Amino acid sequence: MLTTIKPTCPHCNSNSVKKNGKKYNRKQNFYCKNCHKQFLAPSEYNSFSKQEIAKYIARALVRGCGIRDVMAIFRVGSDFVYKIIKNLKYTHKPQKKWYECLEIDEFWTYVGKKENKKWLIYAYDRETGEIVAYVWGKRDAKTAKKLRDKLKAFGVEYGLILTDNWDSFEKVFNGDLHIKGKYWTKGIEGNNCRLRHRNRRFFRKTCCFSKKLSYHLILFRATLYYINFREFLFPAYQK
Repeated sequence: MLTTIKPTCPHCNSNSVKKNGKKYNRKQNFYCKNCHKQFLAPSEYNSFSKQEIAKYIARALVRGCGIRDVMAIFRVGSDFVYKIIKNLKYTHKPQKKWYECLEIDEFWTYVGKKENKKWLIYAYDRETGEIVAYVWGKRDAKTAKKLRDKLKAFGVEYGLILTDNWDSFEKVFNGDLHIKGKYWTKGIEGNNCRLRHRNRRFFRKTCCFSKKLSYHLILFRATLYYINFREFLFPAYQK
C-alpha cells in the first residue's frame, strides 16, 4: 500500500497544506491554509548537492540530450540548466607536440535556421581519437589557413596531413607532406558521426538546434573536452 506524505510549509512549518495544481514543468504546487502562501513539492534530488546535479546535467548535454530533455529528466528549470552551460568554461590545448599524421576535414552545423550555417574545420589524430585543434568560420581557404596557423601557435608539429579533395586544403597545406583522397579520411569522417551523436545541436535533422551562437560554441567546447578526456573536471557551481 502506497502512503502519500504531505510536505510541511517551508514558510510557517504548518502541516495544513493542500495541492494547488502543477507548474509548467509538472512539479506539484502546494497551498498553505495557515499563511496562505504557495510552494513547490520538495525536489527528488535534495540528497544531491547542486555540484553533483550540475555534473550529471553537463554529462547529459554531451550525451545527446537537449535542454528540454534535461529539464524533464532532472525536474529542474531552464534557468538552472543555462547557468550550468555558462559554467562549462574549458580551454583547449593539444595533448602532444608531435603527431605522426593528422586528418583534417570540415563539419557543418547551423544556428537559428539551416541557412545560417556555421562551419568547423578541425585536425584529428586517428591513433588517439583526439581533436587536436579547430576553428570556426566560412567554408573557404581563409578558415583552413586559420587552422594551420593555430597548429603553429600551439607548437604542434606533424609528419603527414591527410585530407579529402577539397581545393582549399591543397592550397593551404601545399608546403606540407600532404595526401588527398576520401580513402585517407575514414577516421575523421567517423569522428564527424560521433560528434553528431554526442551533441543534439549538431544533428542534421532536429528540432533541438542552437538559437544563440554563444551557447552553440560553449556546448561544442564541452563536447570536445568530453571526447578528448572521456570525463568532466567540472568547475564549481555558481549561483
